[in-house]
Amino acid sequence: MKNRVVFVFLPLFFLILFTGGCQKAYYSTMEKFGVHKRDIMVDRVEEARDSQQEAKEQFKSALEQFSQVLNYKGGKLEDKYKKLQAEYDKSEARADEVKERIDAVEDVSEALFGEWEKELDQYTNKSLQRDSERKLAQTRGQYDQLLKAMRRAEAKIDPVLKSFLDQVLYLKHNLNAQAIASLQSELVTVESDIADLINEMEKSITEANSFIRTMLEE
Repeated sequence: MKNRVVFVFLPLFFLILFTGGCQKAYYSTMEKFGVHKRDIMVDRVEEARDSQQEAKEQFKSALEQFSQVLNYKGGKLEDKYKKLQAEYDKSEARADEVKERIDAVEDVSEALFGEWEKELDQYTNKSLQRDSERKLAQTRGQYDQLLKAMRRAEAKIDPVLKSFLDQVLYLKHNLNAQAIASLQSELVTVESDIADLINEMEKSITEANSFIRTMLEE
């Protein structure tokens, strides 16, 4: 019966989730079905971690395609351009997803910590109040560290995307061997930028895994 009720209300969940500005109502509705902000927070951190992992692999793929274009040995250059354009489009989509996932983590975290702090005043048992206050400070500290790592990784994405777009646009209007030669000097910079991005994403993913373990252990 419970599963049937949840199934009936699933459209409502998604409607609330994607209309924007209704997160408070979404959290309230979810809590009625036993899904609390803490659970949602863990789920969203996992989703943000996974989106970063997918973005990391996509940028690696884009770099490989760019390298193949620069190693052009003949054939139809327009096909190479189309593949590079496709890789750029995929990378841009992954970048947007990473930002959305991190924003979602931040939203539910602010709601959770705000509620947690407000409810401290409702305790009559001072010992329990102090313990809850200590756990709040500890969890918030771990979360702040996680969010900083995620935002650092996110900040590395835009410069890489802009650089890739430059290459794609240049190649689009200069489909010849001379254009390929002109782009050769950009490879080292692109490789360096992507290496920095991947490094920050791996740090962020590690922070996310650590945070998830801590939340699940408590």
